Amino acid sequence: MGGSFFRVFTMGLLPNDRDLTEPPEAVELVVDASDFRVKVVDLVVRLDHFLAERINWRSRNSIQKLIREGFVLVDAVAPDRPRGEGKPEVEKRPGRKLRHGSRVVVVIPEENRRQFSADAMGPIDVLFEDDEVVVVNKPPHVAVHPSGRHYTDTLIQRVHAHFKEEINRGDMAPRLCHRLDRETSGIVLIAKRPAGHTQLMLQFEGRRVRKAYQAIVCGVPTPDEGSIRSAIGPSRTSAVRLKMAVRVDGLESRTDYAVLEEVGPEDRRHALVRCDLFTGRQHQIRVHLAAQGHPLVGDKLYGPDEALFQRSLDGELTAADLMELEHERQALHNTLLAFESPASGPVEINCPLAPDLEAFLVARRGA
Repeated sequence: MGGSFFRVFTMGLLPNDRDLTEPPEAVELVVDASDFRVKVVDLVVRLDHFLAERINWRSRNSIQKLIREGFVLVDAVAPDRPRGEGKPEVEKRPGRKLRHGSRVVVVIPEENRRQFSADAMGPIDVLFEDDEVVVVNKPPHVAVHPSGRHYTDTLIQRVHAHFKEEINRGDMAPRLCHRLDRETSGIVLIAKRPAGHTQLMLQFEGRRVRKAYQAIVCGVPTPDEGSIRSAIGPSRTSAVRLKMAVRVDGLESRTDYAVLEEVGPEDRRHALVRCDLFTGRQHQIRVHLAAQGHPLVGDKLYGPDEALFQRSLDGELTAADLMELEHERQALHNTLLAFESPASGPVEINCPLAPDLEAFLVARRGA
């Protein structure tokens, strides 16, 4: 195991300064009680079960083989070692019990590394480019950056692969300026260099960037246009730690909306809604519209039952679940972004509704 293995381990999962056009030799994962929806003191999980939930480039049946062949290292915490030993050791027991805070390093076998390489990355749809920025149309089901569950073929890795020559020459170091949920499609702004990234982030922080989305919702909001200004904070009642909710003690939030179209039969109406964001809270559009009684079509977390969210993560959605959701992903698309490029000045990007969402509307127009 070479230097890149130890660099990945000591700096975390696919760190910012790593060349994303080259496959990593290893990834690090941290056992977190909140992922299992239990208290820290109550979490005890088998090593093979933990990895089976987080590795998508090995089958469940091969996880134990991976462990027994010495590809997995563990720095386990214990009541008398709450921070572990600080050094990972090879662990060949699939049934090794892990507690909250334990770190697990998985060395990626050679045969699995190709899918991390530039040649295995999907394409990018460039909507605008100048000397300082590139704006792309993110497809649904593509994560914007590597995370514990999704660390192959992410949007930023695709961008690195697309600009591999420029990056290798030292002419570019692409950085995301904002994020979209994995299921959300549409416009994403990326700075080509750190100085430009700093300028763009100041615009976001100063609320000088205009963002508009289109969403397909259940029912039809009334009135057909308005401003939702409910404060948003973490949900106190949900078992899902990332879920947000309208709360009087939350952060100031504002979404202006306008109904663009109504579709479907009278007893099952849907609406295409434009949403203009004046703040950028987590899940803001989804929370605001759901709180008005009009959740997004396909929303597993804020829709009919949040249990659908966990079943989706586990790959266990049934045909009945999909019928209830009405669409395989949340119907949300970033359709407009207006900002000032450090190179070109004022820029306004428009992006048509994603094909799968347009198809949903077409089918309901004829119903």
